[in-house]
Amino acid sequence: LFIPHGTAKLFGAPHVAMFDGLQLVSLMGLAGILEALGGVLFMIGLFTRPVAFVLCGFMAVAYFMAHASQGNVLLPMLNQGELAVLYCFVFLYFVFSGAGAWSVDAARRGGRLAHA
Repeated sequence: LFIPHGTAKLFGAPHVAMFDGLQLVSLMGLAGILEALGGVLFMIGLFTRPVAFVLCGFMAVAYFMAHASQGNVLLPMLNQGELAVLYCFVFLYFVFSGAGAWSVDAARRGGRLAHA
């Protein structure tokens, strides 16, 4: 669910009109890179903890810049920031839990996949 946000910004797929003409060297361009690359790394479980840390911070910044500034800072339901807050706390969970036994990180450490 995170990757299409990045591909929409970087590659126009899926097409979202507000991202037409997006400059790569901009705040939205950086967001697209973090979403696409971070989403892929997170999905396969490679460098999960540091990627989750960066993405958690990215979602916190996104919430406060895009949603909290609309008012109702402590009520994401009223400023349409629920998804940003949810992503932030999900990524925060993975900072501490790691990716799990079926990740590339586990295979690199000699986990379940390495013995298959």
